[in-house]
Amino acid sequence: MSGENVPQHYVQQFARNLMLLLQQKQSRLRQSVTSNSSYVGKQVSPVDQVGSVEMQEVTDRFAPIGRVDLPLARRWLVPLDADLPILVDSFDKLRLLMDPTSTYVQAAHAAAERKFDDRIINAFFADALTGETGSTTVSWSSFPGQVVAVNHGASGNTGLTTAKLKRARKILRANEALDDESELINIAITAEQEEDLLHEAEVISLDFNSRPVLADGKLDTWLGFKFHHTERLPVDNNGYRRVPVWMKSGMHLGIWRDVITDVDRRKDLRGHPWQIYVYVTANATRLEEERIVEIKCAE
Repeated sequence: MSGENVPQHYVQQFARNLMLLLQQKQSRLRQSVTSNSSYVGKQVSPVDQVGSVEMQEVTDRFAPIGRVDLPLARRWLVPLDADLPILVDSFDKLRLLMDPTSTYVQAAHAAAERKFDDRIINAFFADALTGETGSTTVSWSSFPGQVVAVNHGASGNTGLTTAKLKRARKILRANEALDDESELINIAITAEQEEDLLHEAEVISLDFNSRPVLADGKLDTWLGFKFHHTERLPVDNNGYRRVPVWMKSGMHLGIWRDVITDVDRRKDLRGHPWQIYVYVTANATRLEEERIVEIKCAE
């Protein structure tokens, strides 16, 4: 046998394991908002809202009874679709020593879970639909009193601080949003804001806390706040991170179709490849601006 022909007999060894690379695999915000998973139709109203009224002073005897109208409002949701088709070539599968489909399905499902968080995060500061038929929009920018400035409590722009958390809590308290003392205040933060707080003595020192704040090395709850980690928070036009603070009753996730995963052969394509198809129909909205606060943070 000629030596130059030996390489033709080399055996190629393919990996027996497929590893799902680092990524967020589950929704981290879905359980922190109200939700309904049985919506149908092109538009729904998750809640009818009734405002507050005040008692009237009675100054005359036998005077005619007047009328006080309740302030009424209604929020609306329009469904948004999202899908993810992934093709796995049958010829590629023949070259592998294992079936990759299950790992590919995991990756596709993780993308769908993240889409729920994206819908919620976008709804914090997007226009909300209101009115009798949903034809009126409510802009977040029309509620400047619900925003904690990037330089609050400091001489310059800062990241997340205890002073900003206390101001956010004060805003919610003044709005009567903390009526249920058992309900934690939700806050979404990135790793940057978590590091900011871990530099704060009030957070990490037992001189300020009756018990350690860090649970298994993770910032979980403090000062009545429930922390949710996500790296998907947006920045504003000035490059400041928009950190949402909210009561569960202030946000709503509407689901027309929960995550559907379908794996089938595409016999209309050469090689009859496998197709992993994941789709979801959902959207989110603010229910009441006074239950939400935005904290501006410098990166």
